[in-house]
Amino acid sequence: MRVLALVCTLKPSPAASSSDLIARQLLDLFAERGATGELVRVVDHDVKPGVEADLGDGDAWPALRHKLHDADILLIATPTWVGHLSSVAQRVLERLDAELSETDSDGRPAMFGKVAVAAVVGNEDGAHKIIADLFQALNDTGFSVPAQGGTYWNGEAMKGGDYTDLAETPEAVASANATLVRNAVHLATLLGEHRYPVA
Repeated sequence: MRVLALVCTLKPSPAASSSDLIARQLLDLFAERGATGELVRVVDHDVKPGVEADLGDGDAWPALRHKLHDADILLIATPTWVGHLSSVAQRVLERLDAELSETDSDGRPAMFGKVAVAAVVGNEDGAHKIIADLFQALNDTGFSVPAQGGTYWNGEAMKGGDYTDLAETPEAVASANATLVRNAVHLATLLGEHRYPVA
């Protein structure tokens, strides 16, 4: 089983990133369940704006799209910016729009059978709304969402501080992370064994 983590921080590598940290924590948990993970910090790649699979010269999305097609589980990790997902995460959703017209050999949408999960971090409110927006867009594209497939950490409102500043992962977040991974692997296994019907 393969997991692709698309980290949608606004900070290019090698800057510290809370979205990157929580994604790495989740990939470690996936590895404990036998799932191989790969992390991609999207902002490090020239993903052009648009809704097509390939926007030509210099567009980095086709290579990321290939990784997505090879994965069983997609993890999108994003910071909260003014109560919303990052512009990088929005761009990923826009580029995924092209998958609506892609089908497998039996006519099923190409993302049918793939699982999507989400992780959100930030020192302001908005995580529930961001997860709702991500899951609606990903489900429209054909991804399946497991029970409790979202995890998040919000710092105290109106104060500074990041997830990377914590001495340890809060127990509630660690529990949510473990549930997300357990349920995502379970659902991906089921979908791998029993594909969605064609008709």
